[in-house]
Amino acid sequence: MEEDEAKPKNDTVQPTNANVQQQSGNKRKKKKEVAIFGNYRNYYSYRIDQGLEEDPRIKVMKKEWFEGKNCLDIGCNSGVITITIAKKFGCQKILGIDIDSARVEEAYWNLRRRVKMSEIKKHERVDKSKDAGTDGITDSSDKMSQAESSGDSPDSHLFDRVVFQKENFILGWSIPGDKVYDTILCLSVAKWIHLNWGDEGLITLFSKVWRLLKPGGVFILEPQPWKSYMSNRQVSEVATTNYKNLKIFPDQFQEVLLDKIGFRMIENLSSSLSGSKTGFNRPILALWK
Repeated sequence: MEEDEAKPKNDTVQPTNANVQQQSGNKRKKKKEVAIFGNYRNYYSYRIDQGLEEDPRIKVMKKEWFEGKNCLDIGCNSGVITITIAKKFGCQKILGIDIDSARVEEAYWNLRRRVKMSEIKKHERVDKSKDAGTDGITDSSDKMSQAESSGDSPDSHLFDRVVFQKENFILGWSIPGDKVYDTILCLSVAKWIHLNWGDEGLITLFSKVWRLLKPGGVFILEPQPWKSYMSNRQVSEVATTNYKNLKIFPDQFQEVLLDKIGFRMIENLSSSLSGSKTGFNRPILALWK
């Protein structure tokens, strides 16, 4: 009773410094992002170690799979991998599709930014070359700068090569026909399809990819391990239900792709993969139709 009598009559409690700091800290806390399709914002910022110039997965991919080829990237997110492949390997065309329109908008923003940065660097090199002067002597770097100044930046052609679209590959996308693509990528996406549409959705993914590939085409798949499924099984009620009913597990994917879908050859590219952050050391498989 003594404690009650000691309280102010209006029962208001003055906040202490500790309370103020705690409340301030709570306001600063961000609500954990829920991405039921794996459509995280800033995905590549925590997927790739700082200091790396590009996604380490690019290092295990071969130019011959993309150069002059028609390619598809399923679940492209913000388009970083899609754009890098187009620039580095010289695709004829590459289409990146994602279920989230916000990620597609971000992908186009990244594409415009990449081209703009290339234009700025080009003009800086040209200006530097002019300021330095050559006195009639032209070295190889000067020739490159002159060539670039007389034509478009190489990156400006990315606008012709790279396209992004909002699509649901499993349910909503009307595929353009059979035997369309030379190379198809599906990187860290299979789990989300599996959790949202079950085993049937996974088989639909693999079957559609097989149909879309030209004979001799390459399917590059990065499946997530089962422990990753466990971590995300409660992302939605649908995912929780599907998780309990799955009969196909990631360690069976290779068997399914070879024996049931019809791919003729498979190669695990992961042995030469380095630079991935902890938790992202996943197998990368190349399968040939």
